[in-house]
Amino acid sequence: MKHRSTSEFCCAHAPMALGLAALSHPARIEILRHLSGLDASCCKDVVGHLRLAQSTVSQHLKVLVEAGLLRMRPERQSSRYEVDVEALKALSDVLAELADACAAARTRSDAASEGHLNG
Repeated sequence: MKHRSTSEFCCAHAPMALGLAALSHPARIEILRHLSGLDASCCKDVVGHLRLAQSTVSQHLKVLVEAGLLRMRPERQSSRYEVDVEALKALSDVLAELADACAAARTRSDAASEGHLNG
């Protein structure tokens, strides 16, 4: 079996890590929840909902856009943001696969240990 280098693993898992990092702040989770009920919203609307400084909300929106969890489209003098549901679902699916793989590995390890002790 060919072993992957650390850089290969990092590249393969970078999108998942970026998405999870974007979700690591409570304000960004709240922004996603807020925007999920709307077609699209501008930064000002999100500021009104969260009661955070406009610059803080802008930074959180930027992180979510860079992670691919929000889409941004310019509209006149502002920008409109909307949740990229497909990207969020893909992140959820990858995380579920990781959880399943870890659980399966743990089950195999436990079974092997039990067989070793009984053998």
